Amino acid sequence: MNGIRKYSIALLVMGVGLFASCDSYLDLQPVGKVIPNTLEEYRALFLTAYDYDMWDRSLCEMRTDEVALVADEMDMNSYKNIVTWSDANDDAATAPFGWEYYYKTIYYANSVIDKQGEITGGSQNDINQLVGEAYLMRAYMHFLLVNLYGEPYTKEGALETKAIPLKWDVDLEEIPVRTTVAKIYEAVLADIESARELMNVVEWEEKYRYRFSTMSADAMESRVRLYMGNWKEAYEAAERVLTQKSQLEDFNEADTQLPNQYQSVEMITAYEQVYSTSTHRVSYAAADFLRKYDDAIDLRLAKFYGDADESGNRPNNKVLAASQYRCSFRIGELYLNSAEAAARQDKLKEARERLLQLMEKRYTPEGYAQKETAVDAMDKEALIAEIVEERARELAFEGHRWFDLRRTTRPRIERVLNGITYTLQEDDARYTLRIPRVATDANPSLLN
Repeated sequence: MNGIRKYSIALLVMGVGLFASCDSYLDLQPVGKVIPNTLEEYRALFLTAYDYDMWDRSLCEMRTDEVALVADEMDMNSYKNIVTWSDANDDAATAPFGWEYYYKTIYYANSVIDKQGEITGGSQNDINQLVGEAYLMRAYMHFLLVNLYGEPYTKEGALETKAIPLKWDVDLEEIPVRTTVAKIYEAVLADIESARELMNVVEWEEKYRYRFSTMSADAMESRVRLYMGNWKEAYEAAERVLTQKSQLEDFNEADTQLPNQYQSVEMITAYEQVYSTSTHRVSYAAADFLRKYDDAIDLRLAKFYGDADESGNRPNNKVLAASQYRCSFRIGELYLNSAEAAARQDKLKEARERLLQLMEKRYTPEGYAQKETAVDAMDKEALIAEIVEERARELAFEGHRWFDLRRTTRPRIERVLNGITYTLQEDDARYTLRIPRVATDANPSLLN
């Protein structure tokens, strides 16, 4: 991933760092006026979008049953309101969510899309690939935002509720207003389709794995459709990926890598760094969550986590080296997407097959034999429940848990901190974040 950093330095030298302050309606303000022309210049410009670090998904993990906060007093000041769902508390010490960075990234994407017909100095295929990546980036940023600040798509009545501004242009004078959940998802799917029509790189070589590819588009669509409950389309998109790339890390082998490591055989897109140094330091796997793993047969327990502390919580191994553990889409997720979508549309044979293919690489041979017998005997509801639990075990600490809880049952979660019990009720309104105060202060229309 050093390539990203090097190109970012090059951008500063070229003078195309567009943002210096955050005082306009979307918390972004371009300064200077450098106009790129060639493909090389636009590619360099777009690398800035790829290089933003947004750690909101790790902050959201703190709100789930997955994480036990292990923090000193200073860390506690940063994260207490987050882990206790005290969203009404505007304490300035609380770690901020990265609203502005999503829209800065969208601005870069829109800049490429807006000028796609004027880019020179490269082949049409290469220009199309870059523009396709911009469409997919715009789709992904809106998708993450609507899952942070919009009602869950699957919640009754959610589709017509207001979520976030949809930004499809580079007009910074426009005062953005919130768009409905339904329209944001429509826009996301439209951008994925535009990206698919333009991109032509199926899979990037290792040093460019942070870039989006045609497999990224299918992987993203599979996740989006899963969140929408569009089971047929989610299944088909996952299968399009798995017909091209299906290898899993085998935890029965001594030299296997963690699957969210950017060099892993499972990696599709190594774009996001989900955890910062700080959020990693304080986020341990909660003892209650760890009971989801059978320590006698599940090889992930030792691979994913360190030794337990006196409370039974374990440090997370998945982000020990921040520059290595970047992951937006990987093959393990696609197996689970396919299995869940298949099961929910009564394709139980296909669901069992995909689930067991993943399990074979994650359990001891004896454990897999036990799982195979159990899975083969499950009816539809039991199979779905097992897939959901396997998803929690497999994708832990990769930024999925909060979104998965939102799209499914939005369960009651209870947490004791410093002797005080805090509760997130079932279907609690706090499963949807409040738009950050800094954004609503800049643009009060975001409150409507």
